[in-house]
Amino acid sequence: MIGRELGGRYEIIERIGSGGMALVYKAHDVLLNRKVAVKILRQQFGHDEEFVRRFRREAQSAASLSHPNVVSIYDVGEEEDTHYIVMEYVEGSNLNDLIKERAPLQTEEAVRFAVQICDALDHAHQNQIIHRDIKPHNILIGKNGRVKVTDFGIARAVTSSTITQTGSVVGSVHYFSPEHAKGISTGEKSDLYSLGIVLYQMLTGRLPFLGESPISVALKHLQDDFEEPRQVNPHIPQSLENIILRSMRKNSSERYASAQEMLEDLETCLKPERLNEPKIAFTQDLDETRAMPAIRGAAAA
Repeated sequence: MIGRELGGRYEIIERIGSGGMALVYKAHDVLLNRKVAVKILRQQFGHDEEFVRRFRREAQSAASLSHPNVVSIYDVGEEEDTHYIVMEYVEGSNLNDLIKERAPLQTEEAVRFAVQICDALDHAHQNQIIHRDIKPHNILIGKNGRVKVTDFGIARAVTSSTITQTGSVVGSVHYFSPEHAKGISTGEKSDLYSLGIVLYQMLTGRLPFLGESPISVALKHLQDDFEEPRQVNPHIPQSLENIILRSMRKNSSERYASAQEMLEDLETCLKPERLNEPKIAFTQDLDETRAMPAIRGAAAA
């Protein structure tokens, strides 16, 4: 693939990433003389017409987003058996690498990142686009410190058979909302649950739920309590822990009503008068369930 020119304009320079569905390359757009990122579908999916159709539809939908914290999509194309998406190239790292290197992050830095992620989600939700796969791997940090969220809507193109083939669920299940784990329709509040987990991980250096298999992790999202953030890291202000506790409620009606509401809370949580506010209290979840997660078939992937 290196050295190949796609669409008569995207010259592939080097591979910079990979996932269950696709490989990501740095490329040069010879027409506009700029660096771009090109996501190329793995070959086994290029022959699945239904998958390709959904993949293109979701990419085209996400291309309508225009926001400083969203990776822009420039083009969607195909050449012979190669299906690709051309995106904004972000020079820097991703949040997953940053967490591995130096978590727990400083409170101010974690909040600054969370504010930008939430702002991106608010913009997407206002445009009727749900991300469905918020996790540190999909959050890029530019050299200027700006957060860029990538892969909006792409998760929707993934069928259960695709997940089983790629095992891509293994990385994402740690960030699944309970409704996602059940296999029922996910909406805006599902993204907010996932963001709560990302914030938890930034501030504690660990995930709230771990297990030996994807299905065991999914069951914990449905049934188990997690160790509260301040028990892991006492330096977290109560106001910030309250945001995590609210966004990660199993009963979605007890979460934030919208990304906008969560964003407003994040923007003020470090004000001196809020740092030691009372711990948030909830009624017992009303939809506790012993249902088996919908990703049963993926457990062996």
